[in-house]
Amino acid sequence: MRRQNTPLASCIVLILVSSAATCDDLGDSGNKELNGLNISVAGAWTGSEQKNFQKVLDNFNDKTGAKAYFVSTGNNVSPVVGRKIETGNAPDVALLPQLSVLEQFADNGWLEPLSATARAAVNDNYANVWREYGSRHGTLYGVYFKVAHKSTVWYSPETFARAGAWRPSTFEEMLSAGQAMSDSGLDAFAIAGKDGWTLTDWFENVYLSQAGPEKYDALAAHELKWTDPSIVDALAELGKLFNKKHLIAGGPDGALNIDFPGSVKKVFGPKPEAGMVYEGDFVAGVAQGQYDKSMGKDADFFPFPAVKGGAVPVISGGDAAVVLKDGRNAAAGMKLVEYLATPEAAAVWAKLGGFLSPNKQLSIHTYNKITTRAMADSLVNADDRVRFDMSDQAPASFGGTDGASEWKILQDFLRDPSDPKATAMKLEDAAANAYRN
Repeated sequence: MRRQNTPLASCIVLILVSSAATCDDLGDSGNKELNGLNISVAGAWTGSEQKNFQKVLDNFNDKTGAKAYFVSTGNNVSPVVGRKIETGNAPDVALLPQLSVLEQFADNGWLEPLSATARAAVNDNYANVWREYGSRHGTLYGVYFKVAHKSTVWYSPETFARAGAWRPSTFEEMLSAGQAMSDSGLDAFAIAGKDGWTLTDWFENVYLSQAGPEKYDALAAHELKWTDPSIVDALAELGKLFNKKHLIAGGPDGALNIDFPGSVKKVFGPKPEAGMVYEGDFVAGVAQGQYDKSMGKDADFFPFPAVKGGAVPVISGGDAAVVLKDGRNAAAGMKLVEYLATPEAAAVWAKLGGFLSPNKQLSIHTYNKITTRAMADSLVNADDRVRFDMSDQAPASFGGTDGASEWKILQDFLRDPSDPKATAMKLEDAAANAYRN
């Protein structure tokens, strides 16, 4: 999934010794080691996300005397930062939103390996899986600061109660809850078929639960072909929903004209037309920010349910802070990344809302909403079972191109899910071409 920017709206008391050392290394009011140094940070965030991250930077600036500031690239982080590097205007730090971009930048020799202090903080504060996703060929380059929880299904508790529906724990139970919703006179699912990335997320959750993490990892690396029977089985399972046209708001053809914000409106807008919408934690930002829904009361979520006896999937993705070798103040940039690896940095944004951190030393009670605490607890407790969004690991020509490759093939499958095997063959043809290039 290539996430669109959706506005979402102290070292912790108990921390590990190494984390405390990291905070001490940044200096205090009497020892501002970075006094006056400008540190440029580039990333995709805009709006409230940009403002809230600047508050994180302001806390760092107060501690160190630095002048760290954020410059938004919009959704085009890779080309914008790449051009800046090539023209001699590299930022000191970049927040990379796709794993494939981190790998590309590392392969180009643009990234500085993390310092011993940053590595120690990552080892102490993060599950091993986040260290792996921040590394390339065994070298750690990135610290995941802000992440998304992409295994959440959102609903209106009032609508559920009126339909006699229940929070499901299996995929089959979710379809049954959808039928209860339909019987009450409301479409069950709002699917944002116009945005192909949402369909990749649907598939990835089904596949991770049904096939397991080893096959998920192999498919993400294209070490497993898309024609493998496990992919056909997952498509067939997803097809159970897509085939129930009466459960989909507007039917498949209607869903193909609904974008992500529109799908949230179908459930939480002034005139609800559907009972559930699957997508990441950022659904909450739209429901709350645009439709004034109270989290936990007017809007709530349940974990994406287990499929055919598998484990409940937990898929994530996020922005990794990296230091660029050619930045004018790269050494100061490294100090900033060391800070971003601490629970203190995460706590600044967590208190403001619209934020999830994979930092396991951040107390979930720091988050300002019960719903967010539940998502954070799910994400952190999944530990090494978390998997990174598969399409964000793929070449953009396969997993991130509007109207082409995986997005288009899954849109066609939503329209007609009758032949999972043929769909798997089309996916393999597109993947083989993209990974070869």
